[in-house]
Amino acid sequence: MSIWTILFVILLIAWIGGFTVYHVAGGMIHLLLVLAVISLVLHFVMGPRAA
Repeated sequence: MSIWTILFVILLIAWIGGFTVYHVAGGMIHLLLVLAVISLVLHFVMGPRAA
């Protein structure tokens, strides 16, 4: 798995967990979702690369 896929999964889990548990910080939770989507798009755009 690439770093972008791992980052996407971590941010997505944090967003889902935060959205269901902490309704107080709505803005920050949606920011996590945006970062997760950006990391996923970067993963597909950049393609698999060897480190």
